[in-house]
Amino acid sequence: SDLQKQEERGELLQPLIFILLVLCSVLLYFKVSLMDPGFVKPEEEVKEGEDKGQGVVIPQIPGDIKLRRCGYCLVKQPMRARHCQLCQHCVRRYDHHCPWLENCVGERNHPLFIVYLSVQLVVLLWGGHVAWSGLYFEQSWEWLQHNIFLLVCFLLIFIFTIVVLLLLVSHLYLISCNTTTWEFMSHHRISYLRHSELENPFDQGIILNLWRFFC
Repeated sequence: SDLQKQEERGELLQPLIFILLVLCSVLLYFKVSLMDPGFVKPEEEVKEGEDKGQGVVIPQIPGDIKLRRCGYCLVKQPMRARHCQLCQHCVRRYDHHCPWLENCVGERNHPLFIVYLSVQLVVLLWGGHVAWSGLYFEQSWEWLQHNIFLLVCFLLIFIFTIVVLLLLVSHLYLISCNTTTWEFMSHHRISYLRHSELENPFDQGIILNLWRFFC
């Protein structure tokens, strides 16, 4: 049959890989959306310098900066944690609250969030290539009627691709500097950054920053 011939020629391998990537993207979405991003538990007693990922850079932060209790949930916040009013929890190494995920991106799910964006970008680029290959341009109303759906799909894929690409690049840049979106946007409001002698006291070099984050 035609299906067997296509299988023998390897023509079914690419659609299968594409479907698996889409499935992987969906599973990653639900995983990142539903998992604990690093909520600070009320029963935890956090000591200064205990926050994961600070390493040898803690002595560079002024000693008069003390850990404070959250004014909302009353837990003792680790350094780099922030209270999210949408999640009603303090989140370790808080990056941002993602409205698409309906969850915070923090210490525990940030690496998976980057993996999700990467897989999503591959899916969008592949889908955009498929949509573009199906277009042949003619200056006629009849052509537009027959290709309007494919054209709209390509434009939507193009827009989403730009958004995901910019988001992924910006996050990789911040990770390489060992900073978060919250710290980058609100540097002047955060006491341990505002009073630090260094612009970013957590930066340990690109290689070590990436290693600590992903490994």
